[in-house]
Amino acid sequence: MPAAASAMHLNGLTIQPGERVLTRLVISKLPSGTVIDVPVHVLRSAVPGPTVLLMGGMHGDEVNGIETIRRLIRRELLQPLRGSIIAIPILNIYGFLNFSRDVPDGKDVNRSFPGFPRGSLAGRVAHRFMREIMPLIDYGIDFHTGGAARANFPQVRCLLGVDSAIDALAGAFGAPFILHAALRPGSLREAAHKLGKRLIVFETGESLRLDEPGIEEAVAGTLRVLQHLGMGPAAPAPQRPSIVCRRHTWLRARWAGLFRAHVENGQFIEKGQIYGSIADPYGQQAVRLESTVTGYVIGLNHMPVVNQGDALLHVAVPE
Repeated sequence: MPAAASAMHLNGLTIQPGERVLTRLVISKLPSGTVIDVPVHVLRSAVPGPTVLLMGGMHGDEVNGIETIRRLIRRELLQPLRGSIIAIPILNIYGFLNFSRDVPDGKDVNRSFPGFPRGSLAGRVAHRFMREIMPLIDYGIDFHTGGAARANFPQVRCLLGVDSAIDALAGAFGAPFILHAALRPGSLREAAHKLGKRLIVFETGESLRLDEPGIEEAVAGTLRVLQHLGMGPAAPAPQRPSIVCRRHTWLRARWAGLFRAHVENGQFIEKGQIYGSIADPYGQQAVRLESTVTGYVIGLNHMPVVNQGDALLHVAVPE
């Protein structure tokens, strides 16, 4: 006879197998005295199995991940056949309220792990997550969006070739692109890696803009991951095989001015191909931009006014 699922302890609650609970992690207070708390959905099967984290809003202005998890909850798609799901639509409530990537002290939560209980505000958010959530999970999907005016084509980022379980998780998600991405100091992915937790990042769209195709990719990919882990029913197959890229690079502006792109996200471009132009705002000169690599456009800067060194085009080089 298989072992019975055990109770889960979170935020002072004891959550039994088969229960569905919404709890709130109190982080701090605004200067006005308003309490800031993080809603956490816990959905448990009566059958033992892994625990999967679904998290959005690490950066408060990245709304696509927030909408993905909201949609999964609203459509009642998170009903595990075994194991448990912990769904956090918004981790950085401060940034969400202020349309900002960061918390009010200007720090990035995703560079503040594992955090410190008496540190900066970002460090305190990270520490509370590490204390309450991280010990419970086995796998995770962290949903992100391109920063500033840069839009990402739907893609999974993870450390490839190190852990076969992570490779399989990325493959199961079935995003158009899978990128090898090194661990960044202070990131959630680095903190999870050190503890043996398998976590991938999904990116789509740009800040403060809903990317409908990317959101639907995220929903379908999440369902495929749950199916892969034996936690969900059959999920829709990807429309095309994922393109795996271990190398990717940003093409940057050599001149300042008004940038116009001549390519689209997801498009394949050749080395030497004209991908855009930069013109001065007075109509005196314009410079055509040539790609220095062959690959797929997976990130595109939509900001027309650029300075020297600004990232314009993110190109992934397929294997």
